[in-house]
Amino acid sequence: QVQLVESGGGSVQAGGSLRLSCAASGYSGYYCMGWFRQAPGKEREGVAAMDSVGRIWYVDSVKGRFTISKDNANNPLVLQMNSLKPEDTAMYYCAARGGGYCYDLGRRQTYNDWGQGTQVTVSS
Repeated sequence: QVQLVESGGGSVQAGGSLRLSCAASGYSGYYCMGWFRQAPGKEREGVAAMDSVGRIWYVDSVKGRFTISKDNANNPLVLQMNSLKPEDTAMYYCAARGGGYCYDLGRRQTYNDWGQGTQVTVSS
């Protein structure tokens, strides 16, 4: 059974850092995982994603500030967020897909498994 459990959200001032973690179980072989976020009144958007063969994708607004990583299949997916801005405030969701190639890492419809979300709040 697939399970995604996020942790690491919180509140921070602008310029600060947070580290999100997503523990995943039930995936083997090829898979992709990513982070999405949704602010009040806005659509859920991709933030960063990667697959098990080394492809990595970032949305332009976080390039140079956020880093996605996953050391191996048994380790959690990590999103290191530095130089946070108030516009990064949102609920952050971990997403994953096992089986079938992930053509578009940044597309919401690529993923079929989702975590419950963790809140990130950045104050100015």
